Order: sequence, then structure tokens, then C-alpha cells
Amino acid sequence: MLAELDTIQSDALAAISSVQDEAALEEARVGFLGKKGRLSVAGAGMRDVPKEEKKEVGQKLNEVRTAITTALEEKSAELIAARDAAAFASIDPTLPSRPLPAGGLHPLTYVLGEAVKVLRRMGFALAEGPEIETEWHCFDALNTPEDHPARNESDTFYFENGKLLRTHTSSVQIRTMEKVVPPVRIIAPGSAFRRDEIDATHLSAFHQLEGLYVDKGVTLADLKGTLEFFFREIFGSKTEVRFRPHFFPFTEPSFEVDLKLQATGKADKWIEIAGCGMVDPNVFLSVNDARGDAAYSPDEVTGFAFGMGLDRLAMIMYGIPDLRLLIENDVRFLQQFR
Repeated sequence: MLAELDTIQSDALAAISSVQDEAALEEARVGFLGKKGRLSVAGAGMRDVPKEEKKEVGQKLNEVRTAITTALEEKSAELIAARDAAAFASIDPTLPSRPLPAGGLHPLTYVLGEAVKVLRRMGFALAEGPEIETEWHCFDALNTPEDHPARNESDTFYFENGKLLRTHTSSVQIRTMEKVVPPVRIIAPGSAFRRDEIDATHLSAFHQLEGLYVDKGVTLADLKGTLEFFFREIFGSKTEVRFRPHFFPFTEPSFEVDLKLQATGKADKWIEIAGCGMVDPNVFLSVNDARGDAAYSPDEVTGFAFGMGLDRLAMIMYGIPDLRLLIENDVRFLQQFR
């Protein structure tokens, strides 16, 4: 048995040494180590080896298997190295590489980054919430009456279980107040969804940035100062901002915010950019009911909230005439923003 194992090892090493390609190497492996290979057949004969010789023969069997396996691995590495060398033989490594085109941020990503950067300098923290919301977080807690048009199925995407795709990121304000006691100063960027007809100025899925500040003694002057500073940081120090009285269920008083656009060769034009106002006391009372305490007592704290479309900010910043350009992924359009 020992002499047979020596012969198998000698034959295997000679066969492996002489192979010229990986297919022949695999054939040699199967011929010696496969289920029906010579070493495997010899190993099956261990049952016929006398008991006093089994230890010696077993050690020899393992040594032969190790020697053959090592030779196979070394030969495989040698063949791979030769193949790689042949593949690179015709390549001149001194040639300069081909230039790769530089990528760039999507205009919405850039605008979001700039907006967050400005607001974080002002002390606002980032907050987030789910895009699939409950009616309470999206409407009821925000003082939106049951007959409000926004709650109609023609305006909002509802699921069979009664939940909905949030129509604004104001729901994040409610979820934050449920968890955190005043003072609260957060911004909530994210996607919102409405059943709007898609055209040059409307999308059914769009991007919002909302803010909330609640503390003792927060005033309308704080709100105006915050937004004026924000828009002048984004669009330039000479940006003109105006506030027009408006109505929103969740703020009182409420305002719409306009910016004056100045285009060369055209008359100046005011464009609506955001909505804002002082948080309605009913919103604080709803939050208190959910929390089970009086952390947001309207007698103790006040606050302001604002919201704007990031898509609209991008349109103004880059002079984009059609909102649909932001979602069509046309490379010719996006290459302008590298």
C-alpha cells in the first residue's frame, strides 16, 4: 500500500507539471483526487489494511493528498499568471488613460443642500417622518376640517387601509412635537404627493422643505426675519421678499411669501415661493392630547411654521421654465449642472 501511494504521488506530480492549460489541469485533478480518482480508490482500500499498519498508511495517504493538492494550486496560479501576462502583452501601460466625464449633482440635490446648509447655520435640526401617513398626522392634528378639499380622494392618494401618501411634510412637525418638548427648531425636507395634473408647474410627486420653531416668546418678527435671511442667502443679498396675508388651517395669522424676479429685458415679476404663519393654538392642543400632557400649552409657548417647494426653488435659481425637466433625466439637460 505504501509503495502504491508513492507511485500515485510520483505520477500525479509528473502529470501536473506537464499540463499546459487549465482544462488539462482539471482533468489531472479529477484523475487523481476525484471520486473515482486513483488516490480516492487507494483510500477506499484502507479497510483492507492490517490494523497495525493503518496509522502509518493513513499518514502517508494524507501526505500524498496534501502534496497533490499543493501542486495543483501552484500550477493553477502559474497558469493564471501566464494567461494574464498574455492578455496584457499587447497593452502599453505608458499610454495616458482615457478621461472620464465628471459627474454632477442634480439641481434638486444641490438646492436642498444649500437650503439645509443655511438653515442649520440658523440652529435648525433635520427631522424626518414616513411618507405613508395617517389622516390624523396629515390633517386632523393640523387643524384641517373634514370637508377641506385637500382631504378629498380627488386630491390625495389614499390606501385601502385608510392611510395616505402625505400631501406635505407638515406631518413631520406633528411627529416631532409628539416626541420632543419645547424648544423645538426643526426642518423637514422630503417628498410629498398630490393628485395634480402633471404640467409645466405641477407634479404628482414633488419635494418640500418645511420648518418649525416653538419656544417661549416666538413672534411674527422672528418668522419674517428667518425667511428674509434665508432667501437672501439663497438668491443674493438684494433679493426682495414680501409677505401677503393668506389662510392656512394650521397657522394663524398666515402669509404667502413672494420673491421679486428680475430678468434681463423683462419687467420685474413677483412669484409665490412659500407659505408660513404662526402655529395655530388648535395644533398645539391636538399635540397635547396625543402626548397626554400640556407641554405645548398655547398659554406657555408660541411658534412659527413655514413650507416651500424645493422644485420651485430650483426653477428660480436656474431659470428652469418647465418643472417636468427635473424628473425626465434627460442627460442633455442635466449636463448643464456639472
